[in-house]
Amino acid sequence: MSRISIPSVDQSLAASKPLLAAVQQQLGVVPNLMKLVGHSPAALEGYLALNGALAKGKLSVQLRERIALTVAEFNGCDYCLSAHSYLATNVAKISAAEVAAARDGKSDDARTAAALVFARRVSESRGRVADADLAALRAADFDEASVVEIVLNVALNVLTNYVNNVAHTDIDFPVVTAKVGA
Repeated sequence: MSRISIPSVDQSLAASKPLLAAVQQQLGVVPNLMKLVGHSPAALEGYLALNGALAKGKLSVQLRERIALTVAEFNGCDYCLSAHSYLATNVAKISAAEVAAARDGKSDDARTAAALVFARRVSESRGRVADADLAALRAADFDEASVVEIVLNVALNVLTNYVNNVAHTDIDFPVVTAKVGA
C-alpha cells in the first residue's frame, strides 16, 4: 500500500487538474505516479515539462524506454519497471527479449547497448563517469547532444524511481519486480 496518498483526479489540487487532464489526453489514463506527484503542482509541472522536452530530443522513444528500464532495474523500482515494461512493449513496440535485455543494460543492437552501458555507468557512478565511458559512447556514434540527453533521461528516471521507492506507489500496470540484488 502506498505510503503517500494517491488522490483521484477529482480530489487533486486545482493547480494539478489541468496537468493531469493533459496526461489523460496523452496516455488515455492517469497513472498513480502522476496523481501522487500532483500533491505538488510545481513538481508535477516540472516532471512533465522535462519529460515532454526530452521526447522532442534526439533519442528515440525506444532508446528512452530502454534507458528507463536500465535505470529502474538499477534502482530497484518496481513501479517504474512495471510502467516502462508496459510502455516499452505497447507504445515503443520493443520485443520482450529486448525489454528483458534493457533491464540488464544490454541490447542486441551495439549502438543501443553502448547507450545502456553508459546510462548504467552514470547511475552507478552518480555521474562521475570515466573518460573511457564517454569515449565508448562517442565510438558508438553518439554526439554531444545525445550524451547530454542520455544523462538527463537517467536523471528523469532517477527522480521517478526515488519518488516511487519512497512512496511505495501502488502499481497500476502489470506488475514487474526488480531482480534480487538490484
